[in-house]
Amino acid sequence: MNPSQFSSKIYTGISRRLFEMLFFFLALSFAGLATLSTTAAYAGEADVVGGSITALGDGRYRIDATVRHADVGWDHYADRWDVVGPDGTILGVRELAHPHENEQPFTRSLTLEIPAGIATVTLQANDSVHGLGGETFELTVPAS
Repeated sequence: MNPSQFSSKIYTGISRRLFEMLFFFLALSFAGLATLSTTAAYAGEADVVGGSITALGDGRYRIDATVRHADVGWDHYADRWDVVGPDGTILGVRELAHPHENEQPFTRSLTLEIPAGIATVTLQANDSVHGLGGETFELTVPAS
């Protein structure tokens, strides 16, 4: 083998190895981007998995709602829960100001007035991607 053939084989070997490394890096990068772009969609809908209601007097109530959602950061998180009357009227809204990635499920409270004559309320949660649609939770309104 003459020197020019030897250097050509070395150059070809290096080029091929460099190409393989570049291809591998690009494949990993695209896989990572695909995972990041679809992670938010896989978090699913926000569910209300528990709740309680306490009469405070004069038609006022404290409601605690326990919400479960696979928050994945600011792009997809449970952003509120509602108290809904039997006719679909929203009686109260509890805004959730930030994702709860490391606190699942989590419980938050809301104090509100419930009109006389309403016997039950439903708690429903909302997330920043799907909106409403997860599991709801029904509470019986005690005498005030």
